[in-house]
Amino acid sequence: MTGNTFAQDHLPFETLVDRWQSLSASGPVRYDERQGAWQVTDHRTVSAILADPGTYSSDFSSIAPAQEDFAAFRQGNFVGMDPPEHRKLRALVSQAFTPRVVSSLEPRIEAICARLLDDVADRDRFDLVDSLAYPLPIIVIAELLGVPADDYGLFQEWASILFSGDALGEAPSMDDLERALAVIAPTVREMNGYFLDHIRRRRASPGEDLTSRLLAAEVDGVRLADQEMVGFVALLLVAGHITTTALLGNAVVTFDRLPATLQRLREDVSRLPRAIEEVLRWLPPFAELGRRTTRPVLLGDRELPAETLVVAHLGAANRDPAHFEAPHVFDPDRHPNPHLTFGHGIHFCFGAPLARMEARIALRMLLERFSDLAVPAYSDVTFQNPSVIVGVRHLPVEVTRH
Repeated sequence: MTGNTFAQDHLPFETLVDRWQSLSASGPVRYDERQGAWQVTDHRTVSAILADPGTYSSDFSSIAPAQEDFAAFRQGNFVGMDPPEHRKLRALVSQAFTPRVVSSLEPRIEAICARLLDDVADRDRFDLVDSLAYPLPIIVIAELLGVPADDYGLFQEWASILFSGDALGEAPSMDDLERALAVIAPTVREMNGYFLDHIRRRRASPGEDLTSRLLAAEVDGVRLADQEMVGFVALLLVAGHITTTALLGNAVVTFDRLPATLQRLREDVSRLPRAIEEVLRWLPPFAELGRRTTRPVLLGDRELPAETLVVAHLGAANRDPAHFEAPHVFDPDRHPNPHLTFGHGIHFCFGAPLARMEARIALRMLLERFSDLAVPAYSDVTFQNPSVIVGVRHLPVEVTRH
């Protein structure tokens, strides 16, 4: 693991929440000089931007710093694609990652959670991220993909480097991004080789795993080439765990700060699904989504030219009083809860049902196993760089068993 430098330097969650609430109150569109981008903060406009990929593109390859290793990975990264290319890759994952596949995972997720918690059964203090929030989702997605789950230490090292943000400030410029890409390029190169070997083994000897099904899937008679599969499988591995890892840590921190909420959840675990949705609204792991205008647009009362960077601010949109009653209050029973944390439109997170299931099972088992679970000292908590991901890297907790 690398980079524990943000324990004191980066903003704790309360400060982030205050900032997002201020953004939400400051008007729907504003220019951020530090980012060199137009920030959009109201729910209606953010939703409209995410639903219009023809006008607001997710493809930054034309303006991003050139880097050979990332160019190879980009071939299968449908998060950074627009239609029609996006449709092919999204359709493939929809064929292989069905609701039936996700629902069938519940017993396996429970078994993995039980084993991970058994591993700390003799300890009154442990790191919740290292012991549960990280390994649970990475083992689940690795098993799905047919990648050796025993390699999860390697995946953890990769994720730590990719999401550390150690080379970035809180409002990174293009120069900052170029430096960051240079730092993580060797990791991307290593991932490229690892997944290419995995794909070639599965192509030669298919199994029942998701990688094999993706290799066999077709859209309009076309299958993915090996290099497209590399970026695709790597994206599934990374995206398939990082949101759940952040969500679990964010939930434990939030409930620790709200003891009355934690007590109500202990008394009735059926409340967990709505409480999880409120954690997602309150602390979206990816609070900002960048888009590039493809033509001149009128955004609010602003006329923006083509090739303008626009930031859809989910953290602020999730606090829009036009869509949420008392948005500044954490309400574990909030319903409905139309937060935008998983996105909107064609890029809505396909892994959302899996993340919700993993969080529900893991939090329920924590409540069942421990009569008390608390964060003893926030000075020991290591926060992520929020310009990359809103979450914790390390979360020491103290527990009392039933």
